[in-house]
Amino acid sequence: MRSRTPLIALIGVTALALTSCAAGAPPGGGDSTDGVLADGKTFTAVMATDPGTLDPFTTTMGAARQIDRYLYSRLVEVQNDGDVLPGLAAEWEADTEGAVFTLRDGITCEDGTPLTATDVARNIDYIGDPANGSPLAGLQVQPGTKAVGDDAAGTVTVTSGRPDAFLLQNIGSISIVCGTVVDDADARAAGEGATGMFTLSESIPNSQYTLTRRDDFTWGPGDWDPKQPGLPETVIYRVIPNETTAANLVVSGEVNAALVLGPDRQRLRDAGLFVSELPLAAGQLFFNQAEGRPGADQAVREALVQALDLGQLRQVLTGGEGTEAKSLVTIAPNPCQADVVDGLLPEFDEKTAAASLDDAGWEVGSDGIREKDGVAMEITLVTPTTLGNGGSAAAELMQASWKTLGVAVTIKTLDGPSVSETLFATGDWDVSAVPLGVSLPSMLVPFYSGPTPPEGTNFASIVNDEYSAAVTSASSKPGTDGCEEWGAAEQALFSSLSVVPYANNVLTTFGNKATFTEGDGIDPASIRMYE
Repeated sequence: MRSRTPLIALIGVTALALTSCAAGAPPGGGDSTDGVLADGKTFTAVMATDPGTLDPFTTTMGAARQIDRYLYSRLVEVQNDGDVLPGLAAEWEADTEGAVFTLRDGITCEDGTPLTATDVARNIDYIGDPANGSPLAGLQVQPGTKAVGDDAAGTVTVTSGRPDAFLLQNIGSISIVCGTVVDDADARAAGEGATGMFTLSESIPNSQYTLTRRDDFTWGPGDWDPKQPGLPETVIYRVIPNETTAANLVVSGEVNAALVLGPDRQRLRDAGLFVSELPLAAGQLFFNQAEGRPGADQAVREALVQALDLGQLRQVLTGGEGTEAKSLVTIAPNPCQADVVDGLLPEFDEKTAAASLDDAGWEVGSDGIREKDGVAMEITLVTPTTLGNGGSAAAELMQASWKTLGVAVTIKTLDGPSVSETLFATGDWDVSAVPLGVSLPSMLVPFYSGPTPPEGTNFASIVNDEYSAAVTSASSKPGTDGCEEWGAAEQALFSSLSVVPYANNVLTTFGNKATFTEGDGIDPASIRMYE
């Protein structure tokens, strides 16, 4: 099963995203012999939001990372069962303190020049240098990490800035750009310096992105064969926010792939199309704990959660297909596989919620809106377009529930770039319904601790000493040895209601005359086209 890295499906189905791999069936079901593979085809897919910047050193947005998946190769490819396959690296050795990667022979950049070990080391150094402000520092590359390339030997030696329990998967999964663009932010933002299977030949923001396959690309995952039949020559991503429109296009065959989350999902299943299923976080609530925000008070956070029927909210969000969240880590390989949520979230109780706000000094005014010290409780709820119709319905249900509590709510439904701007730049929000999905517990750390935007990615301004202590302990233990501590770290977040995970969903991407596997988007090396 080919795939992906344990990286990021960061926020929001496409808003923030990380990694995994899901297998599906060929067109019409059955095995690959049911269809005739076709060469020279164009693979056309749909994305619900414009990706914005394509800079792999700075973006954590799922739409951008999907395009980058085609443009930039990785040192290793992590499968959903935890296996690690060669990518740019043919061999490696790694522990919690460092790693040595030996590159494959014959790797080139999009302009035909060799990709050297020094170039790869510069990628790692750039992200690991706190002065560059990459949001991947602490997420995939620990701050202070250094790398040295030996071009003659073809080796990259990495020394981690601090212990990393999943160093191989994290460092191995960063997108590697050509040396010519490592220090050129504008070029990276435009998708230049490709080391991957495709190059970007045209980009029309909010319309479509066109990619062309490289004839010289041979370093696909594991023993991937560049001469196998069915590989697409061209890939087009069309930006189509309306999910029903996307569903219609894939049924008609005008597009080859579309992610569908809402009620259209069943008719696409009934149509007998290929489907790839990917479990991912869908329902999560974050509270802005910055000074002066209502969410800075845990009593307010508790009251807002108690006023919500999370089971009903889960039904509305996922169309009845969601499941209860068991952890913040939802994507394969998900090494710890433990239920650390059960019993830690407040039960639905409107009366207790109202009493909690009363006790916290928030009194109901003459207009029915609570106020304290002359300040009305007016909150801004952010929800991403990528959650589809269910996301909008869930936001409206939250708005209605909180109105009953005496809280005024303004809903902001934002596309990917706007989510990034709001959460990581302006900070003008109170509650976020943008889910954060990851495949390794270590990837959570920079979002729940450390510097706040713009210096860091701790977008909710969380300060939780219990979480940080558990993370420090877990990080010093390799792989699954630290699972107990990683679980304790998550539970510290639930106890303080820094995050409320109430629903997971199965993301269904349907295909017509094409098959593929998924992780942080579709894996380009897995696409096969059919007549």
